[in-house]
Amino acid sequence: MKKFNFRKVLDGLTASSPGGSAGGGGAGGGSAHPGGTAGAAGTPREEIQETLTSDYFQICKTVRHGFPYLPTALAFDPVQKILAIGTRTGAIRILGRPGVDCYCQHESGAAVLQLQFLINEGALVSACADDTLHLWNLRQKRPAILHSLKFNRERITYCHLPFQSKWLYVGTERGNTHIVNIESFILSGYVIMWNKAIELSTKTHPGPVVHLSDSPRDEGKLLIGYENGTVVFWDLRSKRADLRAYYDEAIHSVAWHHEGKQFMCSHSDGSLTLWNLKSPNRPFQTTIPHGKIQRDGKKPESCKPILKVEYKTCKNSEPFVIFSGGLSYDKACRRPSLTIMHGKAITVLEMDHPIVDFLTLCETPYPNEFQEPYAVVVLLEKDLIVVDLTQSNFPIFENPYPIDIHESPVTCTEYFADCPPDLIPVLYSVGAKHKKQGYSNKEWPISGGAWNLGAQTYPEIIITGHADGSVKFWDASAITLQMLYKLKTSKVFEKQKPGEGKATAEIVEEDPFAVQMMYWCPESRIFCVAGVSAYVVVYRFSKHEVNTEIASLEVRLQYEVEDIITPEPEIIPQFPDASSQLPSLKSLSGSTNTVACEGMMKDSIPCLSVKTRPVRMPPGYQADLVIQLVWVDGEPPQQITSLAVNSAYGLVAFGNCNGLAVVDFMQKTVLLSMGTLELYGSSDPYQRQPRSPRKSKQFAADHVNGHCTSPTSQSCSSGKRLSSADVSKANRRGPGRPPFRKAQSAACMEISLPVTTEGYISRRAMLQQLHGISSFSHDERHCTAHTWMNKENRENSFSRSRSSSVSSIDRDSKEAITALYFMESFARKNDSAVSPCLWVGTGLGMVLILSLNLPASDDLRQSEPVMVSPSVWLSFLSEGCREAEGSSGKETQMLAGTVLTLKGAVLTFACLDCTGTLIHPPYEVWRDPHSADDGEKTRKRKLVMHSPSSSQDMGDHQFAVICSEKQAKVFSLPSQTCLYVHNITETSFLLQADVVTLCNSVCLACFCANGHIMTLSLPSLRPLLDINYLPVTDMRIARTFCFSNEGQALYLSSPTEIQRLTYSQEMCDNLQDMLGDLFTPVETPEAQNRGFLKGLFGGSGQAFDREELFGEATAGKASRSLAQHIPGSGGIEGVRGAAGGVIGDLTRARIALDERGQKLGELDERTASMMASAEAFSKHAHEVMLKYKDKKWYQF
Repeated sequence: MKKFNFRKVLDGLTASSPGGSAGGGGAGGGSAHPGGTAGAAGTPREEIQETLTSDYFQICKTVRHGFPYLPTALAFDPVQKILAIGTRTGAIRILGRPGVDCYCQHESGAAVLQLQFLINEGALVSACADDTLHLWNLRQKRPAILHSLKFNRERITYCHLPFQSKWLYVGTERGNTHIVNIESFILSGYVIMWNKAIELSTKTHPGPVVHLSDSPRDEGKLLIGYENGTVVFWDLRSKRADLRAYYDEAIHSVAWHHEGKQFMCSHSDGSLTLWNLKSPNRPFQTTIPHGKIQRDGKKPESCKPILKVEYKTCKNSEPFVIFSGGLSYDKACRRPSLTIMHGKAITVLEMDHPIVDFLTLCETPYPNEFQEPYAVVVLLEKDLIVVDLTQSNFPIFENPYPIDIHESPVTCTEYFADCPPDLIPVLYSVGAKHKKQGYSNKEWPISGGAWNLGAQTYPEIIITGHADGSVKFWDASAITLQMLYKLKTSKVFEKQKPGEGKATAEIVEEDPFAVQMMYWCPESRIFCVAGVSAYVVVYRFSKHEVNTEIASLEVRLQYEVEDIITPEPEIIPQFPDASSQLPSLKSLSGSTNTVACEGMMKDSIPCLSVKTRPVRMPPGYQADLVIQLVWVDGEPPQQITSLAVNSAYGLVAFGNCNGLAVVDFMQKTVLLSMGTLELYGSSDPYQRQPRSPRKSKQFAADHVNGHCTSPTSQSCSSGKRLSSADVSKANRRGPGRPPFRKAQSAACMEISLPVTTEGYISRRAMLQQLHGISSFSHDERHCTAHTWMNKENRENSFSRSRSSSVSSIDRDSKEAITALYFMESFARKNDSAVSPCLWVGTGLGMVLILSLNLPASDDLRQSEPVMVSPSVWLSFLSEGCREAEGSSGKETQMLAGTVLTLKGAVLTFACLDCTGTLIHPPYEVWRDPHSADDGEKTRKRKLVMHSPSSSQDMGDHQFAVICSEKQAKVFSLPSQTCLYVHNITETSFLLQADVVTLCNSVCLACFCANGHIMTLSLPSLRPLLDINYLPVTDMRIARTFCFSNEGQALYLSSPTEIQRLTYSQEMCDNLQDMLGDLFTPVETPEAQNRGFLKGLFGGSGQAFDREELFGEATAGKASRSLAQHIPGSGGIEGVRGAAGGVIGDLTRARIALDERGQKLGELDERTASMMASAEAFSKHAHEVMLKYKDKKWYQF
């Protein structure tokens, strides 16, 4: 275990240097280098013992939640009661009881055509579009492929595996039928060639095989359906066709009656034909269920194809005929439907999405018994529903799986592991009140498998933001997912009336309420949402319903870079000292909604309209304040890029590419609204070029008594909208800059976009494509050209090329606010005590510390103003990197001395105490704002300040951890000395970085655009983990990837699925115990007693021996060139499962012995019955012999 001493800092640097120098690492990482000033070594530092090592880290996927993306196939095991879904991407999801959810993937990625369970055997056969069959072992928690069989010369179209058989029938596109041994996965030499199956007189090819099934009455007969309408009843023993049936329309599916005397076909003209084996010349019944009956008695008109039909019988009622499709062509607007015909009743169930497949769940797995259907599983393109057939109104079951994640496209995610334990029951209690009614009262029929909680016990919550403005809270404890509560943020805004057309101030083409960013404080239950239409909503949690008005504020943020041409230092005063205070904030009089009427120019109007009437808010999260950015001189507000809230301070801060705003949500007052350049004052580290050669104008900020105050300082009463000060400006567009563009809609963000990280020079370029931000960030190390594409091409609306040309847009150095963090820290250099601060990170790698002057007592918090004053800034980026052209490094005389500024957007902040423990920001303990027992609204707040009050407990310094898209640094506070630097990447950039807790320690977790997941120790920034794990194949991953505590992380792997993973070795070791079991020992139900005579003469096919017919001894070997056998790995987990499954083996052996004993008992009973019958027969024969023995033949 390595120890680090902070006394070992480099000497020889001047005291004016704000940070130490560091050596640059190579691509993908670099070593940590101590650095600092001589002054930093004056105070002895105690040693910090770091406990985390590389042995604590390992990456593996844990579980996947949500609806399988692009489903193609469906299968069900009626004994084990588990469901399998195949997808177009080669994935298989296996579902059982809640908690049993398994994801497995074919390495080839080929689409799954069909799935077949080996019923009650713990195995599954998958047929893929690359003409390969796979056998999956389900007797382990992570299924693995045991065998594969690749067809080389024929394409697979249909498979059928009879119940309790080890021989799989495989139909091909050429019309041939092959037979595969499931145990060895080797082809049999027995082949049914298409030219043998059809009549010799037929001149045309029958088409691909679309159906295969053995007769319920005789397993030695195989029914083969061809696409052109031909049905062949093949005798496997005699190797010839017993009968052939022909129909004019193409066949899509075939279903047997359980007695094996009739079968039903569905056709492309929307018809159903019922055939009898005794008269195969023509169907004895033809119906077009949804066809219009012609008046002249002609055949009903054709309808859409019936893609699948199932024919299920009941002992005590009419049979069920269930089919998909078949609607009339004249009803073009009709939604996809499932039709249930029960006797004379016809019920049409309309679906929200196209039907992919459906299965009828029956009481028995035996095809030759009354089926007794009780439910229908319907697989839709974006949903899975189960219909209850036991009730006449056919209600659906309430789905326990989290398959509605994509109900509206997911736009952002947050993950909270080890959160307060009381949150989950509280959220569930308010969410349960919104449950839908009308579901079936039966239990969920897919109830197979087994699952337990495992060793992991801490609560976890996942929050998803959606394109329609909704926010969903999910219980993610113990690798499960269950929805707790749904919040609709769009309810605070007025709905647009259909007749009004598009709103005049709208900046998005669709999904104007899409959630772009979320911030949640679990302890105080304060929740904040930033929307795509440039607004922020602050929510408080209450258990009581309330009817109240929604307070709203409007904030004016604009960028003033072109108004300043080489300003002199004396024109703009420097920021005040720590002792200075802002004057009291005054309300601004005037119009509450100012619109400049210079032509069509929009000014000082928000994008959306907040409801002004009282609104009923149910228990749960209730809107406390809405903050909207407004149009400025005809230019729309830019989307929000950073967001932070602190309940103890009562402040919310947010920023975009124009500047920063700080709002007091307790007093409903705007405290600060400044452009990024204004935050620097005269200490701007960049020589910014004007966008248009105009004369300098007066600086917009007001200066009262030498203090810098925001022009938007104002107060607000509930329900009243206030606009910020109207600052009239001319149109600020420079040469070559487009007026504005509409932001990319959230719905477009769900589209998979191919991403090559080489095409993005920085994280800002990628995020601008992600969020549709029409901003420009100057890249100090690369001269890039921005190209505006046609706004209709919204997936690639922002592109950057590596052209060497420099346009006027390149010189437009907008600096976005990329990171915000409230914490108790040392606001200024050499401060003796901590104070409330707001740390601000920008897209150019600059860190500013804003000092927050809060009222001394809680009683004055509602009346006394809060003052915000910029105190100091830090140069964050590495000073050792320079561009060969010399255009990147610029020396600027600053308050803290001469520094170099380079590229790298700030991503995250954290603060450690002198022992290396993470300091959490202070928070207010939650109290219900509408509690019935609260007589006074001004009840005293209970604050939790994590920083100790005495410096003896805390020590005299802190460590600030700051990470950008390129590197990480650790500063010592209050000296602001850079102690450690780690260059994370040179050739790529980070997408996500977070300081997380793991094993009672802390580390920095990073996700890079090149697919690397890395962890660094704190505070020394030693690399602990670096694995190339997840290539950023589309924007979705970059937008939704997030880390959490205890080694947890997640991302949106598809538009409908959340993939969770862990980077903790302990979690990987315990994962096996946490996953559900797919296979549990279940006794196969007994077949119905057929009776003695029916068993002997009923022709049930019991004597049919497939092994003798299809085995190598009789059928010979198949051609080696026809198919190639590929042995599967089976997985190490399979070996562990086999080694640890002794109890399961013993249980199965016991069940087998019980079954054998029961069958032997039945055999004894049958033998005794036969002996009694033989004795009775012998007795009667003897009596007849005695009666007639003395008579002559002519006497009979």
